Amino acid sequence: MNVKFELSCGEIADILEGKLIGNPEQVIDALNSIEFADKTDLTFLSDKKFIPFLKDTAAGCILVNDSFDIAEYNNFNFIIVPNAHQKFAQFLMYIAEKFIKIKSSIHQKAVIADSTILGENVNIGANTVIGENCKIADNVYIYPNVTIYDNVTIASNTVLHSGTVICSDTQIGNNCLLLPGAIIGSDGFGFLENSDGSYTRIPQVGNVIIKDNVEIGANTIVDCAMVGSTIISDGVKLDNLIQIGHNVRIGEHTAMASQTGISGSTHVGKRNRFGGQVGLSGHITTADDVILLAQSGVEKSLDKGIYFGTPTRQRITAFKIEAVISQLPELFKDLHKIKKKLEL
Repeated sequence: MNVKFELSCGEIADILEGKLIGNPEQVIDALNSIEFADKTDLTFLSDKKFIPFLKDTAAGCILVNDSFDIAEYNNFNFIIVPNAHQKFAQFLMYIAEKFIKIKSSIHQKAVIADSTILGENVNIGANTVIGENCKIADNVYIYPNVTIYDNVTIASNTVLHSGTVICSDTQIGNNCLLLPGAIIGSDGFGFLENSDGSYTRIPQVGNVIIKDNVEIGANTIVDCAMVGSTIISDGVKLDNLIQIGHNVRIGEHTAMASQTGISGSTHVGKRNRFGGQVGLSGHITTADDVILLAQSGVEKSLDKGIYFGTPTRQRITAFKIEAVISQLPELFKDLHKIKKKLEL
């Protein structure tokens, strides 16, 4: 999303409570990464590996950590802050709040059931379909081509991007963000295996409850419960391309990276952190504050800790195993030499 703004370096320094070294009148009207920044762009430098870019960048203003030595770079406008990356993110939030204005309207090509109740300042885009007995609260923004089934509740200040599908009986809380293609409440993977090897579908009659301040990435799927509810708790952040199975419960402020898969009836604790391509089998639990490194496969319940590998082990143990495995070719050669000597 392009954001139009115009602020001086001095104003930005005041907003971020930083110390400006340079021209306070320099106008900044855009944001960019340091390697591509232009003369009216704000950027940041928080990692030493990006210092070489200072040779060629044309950035109008650069946020730097207070530990950075600016003495040899007197041709730039610097704002010195305790944490440049964090302050840059803070500035993004500031301009999003101050300069992004969302207009509310209901497009004439939207289809909304008469029994649905809309709050104030609601936006509904073209070709969106909203079913019977839905409740859409104040300041909800629904982009074009969204499908909302019957009996769905969406609380205030939630945003649904194009292509999202919200199935029947779903409840979505306040201040949630669903990115394009998210599907909430689709049927869980529930079948009975028959004696002849065929399958009979088990009706999935539960729902999904998404609580407040949840973000769900593009093309991520959260299945409805077979009975009861699949629950995504307050503050959960799900990346793109994630699969959440039926009757899963995810604890508060847990975050998962792309291509994670959670099998049915698994309970994930609070403040868990999962790297990319993590997989959890069904009917297990993870404690609060569990960290799973990328590509970990979890087949049993986990206590608090940092884990890696398939099967999952404590990180230190897993790393030791990986270190030994990397030496196996040389160890095999040594073993072969010893064997030959013993045979003589």
